[in-house]
Amino acid sequence: MSQVKKEQSKKTGIKIKFKEPSLYDVIMLNDDFTTMDFVVAILTELFDKNQPEAVELMLKVHKEGQAAVARYPFDIAETKRRAAVERARAEGFPFQLRLDKV
Repeated sequence: MSQVKKEQSKKTGIKIKFKEPSLYDVIMLNDDFTTMDFVVAILTELFDKNQPEAVELMLKVHKEGQAAVARYPFDIAETKRRAAVERARAEGFPFQLRLDKV
């Protein structure tokens, strides 16, 4: 949920309002072709997960069909999603991620 914050400059007395960016969950989707090793590599290299956490998330995606693997502001989430999908295509996988607004 976005929040509006207000600050007032002590020197000028001007009130400034700014809005926190909306957050998005990066949802990883299961498929029958993308290898488990590739998924773990994406989680460790693009989403900064350690090996045990990446394996746990990969197994959750495998068993449940999908899982939230990260939460970022939109620009970061979309950049990471796109990088993962482009890498998957380059390696011949139909791997998919989607973004869900929190």
